[in-house]
Parts: sequence; structure tokens; C-alpha cells
Amino acid sequence: MRKKVSIIGAGRVGATTAQILAYKDICNIVLWNRTEGTAKGIALDLSESAPLEGFDTKITGTSNFSEIKNSEVVVLTAGVPRKEGMSREDLLKVNADIVKKICAQIKKHAPESKLIVLTNPLDSMVYLSKKITGFPKERVMGMAGILDSSRFRSFIANELNVSVESVSAVVLGGHGDFMVPLPRYANVDGTPINELIKKDKIKSIIERTRNAGAEIIKLEKESSAFYAPASSLAIMVEAILNDKREQLPCAAYLNGEYGLKGIFMGVPVILGAKGIDKIVEMELEKDEKKLLIESASKVKELAKEVDTLFL
Repeated sequence: MRKKVSIIGAGRVGATTAQILAYKDICNIVLWNRTEGTAKGIALDLSESAPLEGFDTKITGTSNFSEIKNSEVVVLTAGVPRKEGMSREDLLKVNADIVKKICAQIKKHAPESKLIVLTNPLDSMVYLSKKITGFPKERVMGMAGILDSSRFRSFIANELNVSVESVSAVVLGGHGDFMVPLPRYANVDGTPINELIKKDKIKSIIERTRNAGAEIIKLEKESSAFYAPASSLAIMVEAILNDKREQLPCAAYLNGEYGLKGIFMGVPVILGAKGIDKIVEMELEKDEKKLLIESASKVKELAKEVDTLFL
């Protein structure tokens, strides 16, 4: 019997995530949206592409939360998207109210699921999601590090005119202006990028990575990124469904790891059938630790605001 994945929110990220998962043909999909016609229309459209793309995934569109029952994974993409001039923090109040209501329904109808949160501001919304659902820490996570690392890899590959598959890189910390790309761990087929790219250019790439979301918003005006976030979500879902035990950077709950406690933040994890099986602690140099602690302080500020306003 196929496992079920429920996607909450049929906007551009949610719909594209459903499309990618359908093409992978690894699960049945429930696409929930407060406007049922939107969810049903997208589900029907995707289903009609099945003969062309060769998948047998069953896709259900609904506005009824009872349809998410027995989901292996629930992906939360619902919320107001960031627009030009807005920070992720600007979204906190409006999106926290949305997330709080939805997570109460997830707790009721899919209490055994693994929950992946995308809604911004990411670190505080996944923190709120855990508080509302009461799920154990290994079953609640945020999608951020995969996206940020992919952007970092993409910019490195473009600079060197090499295949992105040759580039390895990782980004830790909060999802936003205070993320922590680690150039010391970035390489092209094993060759460190500091041997291939000038120091000033590496700094420029890091800054572009931090502002990549805002760059897309500035260009598109009325939309934030959705292709790369959807691909990142699909990778996480597949790792869980297939118990791949893949090492991926995700927003995980820290309980002493990296000297931090009580917050969700981007770190490498082993992701499999149980959710987050293990947090991988990378060796960091003094300046890298300092940046991570600074990032954590920003994340803690938002978590405190969530506690004050919504808990």
C-alpha cells in the first residue's frame, strides 16, 4: 500500500511540490487548501498529466482536514508569501496565526506524521509548530538548509563554470539574513573553493546566498521563490519515505548540540523513516562558531516573540 503525503497549502510552492512528488511516483498525495476548488483543480490537472509522465500517484484535492488522516508526512507550506521590502520577520504575526490553527488540525488528524515546515519566518514557525502539535523533536523539522545550500552551490558553479553536481557546500544557522554559509567546507570534486575563487569573490557569493530569496522577490515583484523550495521539500519527503538516512541540512530542534538549546536552526541531520535520526555536529573554527552563535541569537529573539504572542 502506498504511503500518503499531505501538502498543506496549494500555492506555488505546495502545487510544485505535489508535481515533483507525483513525477517521482513514490506516494499518494493529498493537497489541502482553504479554497477547495483550487486544491481540486490542481489535483485534477496534475492527474491528467499522469499518462504523459508515467506515474500512478493518486492526487486528492480537498479543504477537509480529515483527508490527511494516516499521512506518513505532512508538508506545511500555507502562509502569506514574502513580498518586496518585507523581511521574513515581518511575516511573523500573520503567519504564526495561520500556522497555529493548521497545526491544531494536524495534531488532531495526523498525530503520527512527520511534519516538515516551510512557512516563513521558517525557524520561528517550525518552533511554533512543535509547540502546538506536541510532536517529538525528531518528527518536526524545517526546510531551509537544503535550499540555502543549493543556492550556495549554484552560485559557486556559475562562478567557476562547472557542473553543479561537482560542487559540495553547506549552509548552517537561521534561514534569512543571518544564515551561515561555510566556505571552508565548500569544494569542487574535493578541491576547496578558496583555491579556485578569490577571497573577495567568495565573500560576494556568500552575501548573494544570504539575499537570494530577496533577489528573486525583487525580480518577480509579486512572488517569492517556489521551484527550488519545492525541490528541497521533495528531497526531504523522499528521504523519509524511503528511509534513505541521508545527511541533509535541515532546521532541527537543538538540545545542546553546537552548544545551543531550545531552538530550531539549520544543521546537518540524518533523515530517514523516523524523521531526524541524528544531528551531525561539524567541527567549526572560532570565527564559524561566532557566526553560528550570532545567528542563534536572532533565532532566539523570534522564538521569544512567538512565546509572548501566541503561546
